[in-house]
Amino acid sequence: MDSLIGVENLVKVYSLGEVEVTALRGVSLLVNRGEFVAIMGASGSGKSTFMNILGFLDRPTSGQYLLEGINGENLSRDELAEIRNRKIGFVFQGFNLLSRTSALENVELPLVYAGTPTSKRKETAQKALSEVGLEGREHHHPSQLSGGEQQRVAIARALVNQPSIILADEPTGNLDSKTSEEIMGVFQRLNGEIGITIIMITHEPDIAAFAKRNILFKDGRIVDDHKNLAPTTATKGGSGK
Repeated sequence: MDSLIGVENLVKVYSLGEVEVTALRGVSLLVNRGEFVAIMGASGSGKSTFMNILGFLDRPTSGQYLLEGINGENLSRDELAEIRNRKIGFVFQGFNLLSRTSALENVELPLVYAGTPTSKRKETAQKALSEVGLEGREHHHPSQLSGGEQQRVAIARALVNQPSIILADEPTGNLDSKTSEEIMGVFQRLNGEIGITIIMITHEPDIAAFAKRNILFKDGRIVDDHKNLAPTTATKGGSGK
């Protein structure tokens, strides 16, 4: 298998004044290219800290993390920012869209940072919006879109640079159950048809059931890691509101 992520004995300790809090206690795992992984765990289990390290938003106290063989330990902030923009697509619970710009302009942002020419930006952003079923909504602002549509814009923005991996942090946390299933359908189609690797944090077992692999964190450790041999299949994926 083609290993995309390699994590070995990852430890993260936060110093809060005179108190030290250990968020990760020796986490090791491999994620292969093309996997769809759900990471679960109670608040304080270490899953969010782990996601931040995977996204090069935080550094481990000890241990090693490699993304496509890249170790971010000795890289500068600018170098890490370039890796994030080029290799990682982020999807958040709160959508994180710019309210005064259109769906198309929101999706173009990573391309702006990458220095992509204007004509190429629009073409690429429109294609990404089409991938998530938002043809015809390109010029709508976030306030004119439903929650599900806003999350689709966020997914298109995560896709637009053709990243190695999408990291989704509670992507259905602000959505009702029907819309959540539709978003899971988008992820399943992107993973199954296009082969995009997805790692998703969720506290909802019914959402984790859409993934092909489930990992459970507890007290900073992985306590369960198993393949989901019969993932829930979303009734809709990639089109509609």
